Amino acid sequence: MKIGIFVDVQNIYYTTREAFGRSFDYRAFWQHIETQGDIVLANAYAIGRNADDQKKFQDALRHIGFNVILKPMLRRNDGTAKGDWDVGITIDILESVAELDTVVLLSGDGDFSILLKHIMKKHLVKTRVFGVPSLTSDLLINACTEFTPIDGIWLQNPVSQ
Repeated sequence: MKIGIFVDVQNIYYTTREAFGRSFDYRAFWQHIETQGDIVLANAYAIGRNADDQKKFQDALRHIGFNVILKPMLRRNDGTAKGDWDVGITIDILESVAELDTVVLLSGDGDFSILLKHIMKKHLVKTRVFGVPSLTSDLLINACTEFTPIDGIWLQNPVSQ
């Protein structure tokens, strides 16, 4: 089975922090998914910042096996900031889905529900979503073939103070 992984890094970071006060364990996730088939594509979409902790995190993702795809944070005239990869993730999934048996999406964003329904119907692929249950859209949960809740087994141990 050919698997493509697409990670909405900002969404996973903020939802696991809000729900559990902990970070997602990408290594445990990778080890689990690689037992399911061949990972032929693994993209992690993040916002590029020049902070050392961000660079270390991105290097860790690369070491695990992810392609880290960065874009800058958009600053609006009113001073707010936006960092959104929805369109980029959608394009990459649409361009690669013909070569995949399963699309694995890490996000809680309901905007992806239309995409998942489309690729399941047109390309007959399975879709798996990993998300924090309380912060994942019901639309997304109901659109995928399989929903895997992010809970304790998918979280890094808290750092001792």
